[in-house]
Amino acid sequence: MEKKFIYSFLFTFLFNINGVFAQDERDLIKYTHEFRFNDGIYLNFEQVKNNAPLPKYKILTDADYHDPEFFDKVMKHDVIYYFDDKGVKQELSLEDIWGYSRNGVLNIRMGNDFSRISILGGICHFVGTVTNTDTRYYDPYYNPYYNRYNPYSYYGGYGGYNNFYYPQQAETYTRTEMKQFILDFETGKVMDYSVQNVEIALMRDPELYDEYMALKSKQKKQLKFLYIRKFNERNPVYFPK
Repeated sequence: MEKKFIYSFLFTFLFNINGVFAQDERDLIKYTHEFRFNDGIYLNFEQVKNNAPLPKYKILTDADYHDPEFFDKVMKHDVIYYFDDKGVKQELSLEDIWGYSRNGVLNIRMGNDFSRISILGGICHFVGTVTNTDTRYYDPYYNPYYNRYNPYSYYGGYGGYNNFYYPQQAETYTRTEMKQFILDFETGKVMDYSVQNVEIALMRDPELYDEYMALKSKQKKQLKFLYIRKFNERNPVYFPK
């Protein structure tokens, strides 16, 4: 009698577990190139994983919702106003959003710019524009001819005696450059597209990680993109239907 009860319990338990898994599989869809994200603004990465952005119709703006440049116009402002699920007006800083989807394509915020994610999977790849600010110091009173022959110049040919009396002034300038990045779709972490970071991202697939680590340094650098594709094929991403 006791054995029958145990068998009955195990059968019921396994049936329920399989039912949960089957339900999860029915509720999820595997990512392919045909997959399209819902258009809207993603406030955080969890909304990206759930494909649940803030829809356009909830955004308070003068831009036409059917305008192909809708998101470009909305993102020109430092603050975005929208209505939450209760119909209450909310304020959102541009710096606080993750990105947006336009025509089903995901775009991630990088500073004040947005970059299209070209390769999406367990490890995503994209190219972004990075703006760096540098400071350069100079002496507004510096005379190269005077300091060259000035016997009292402390530094011989630069800065010279004048710097003792007149402190250097700072000049700030910015420069932009295109860089490659990867996005770990498990954690949402964005990293530089380097050998070291590819190694970190591959750790979730021990077999593939060991295979990559066995390569020589030059091969690792040359085959980064190939192993990202291998990882994505072996570790597909799923989204709610």
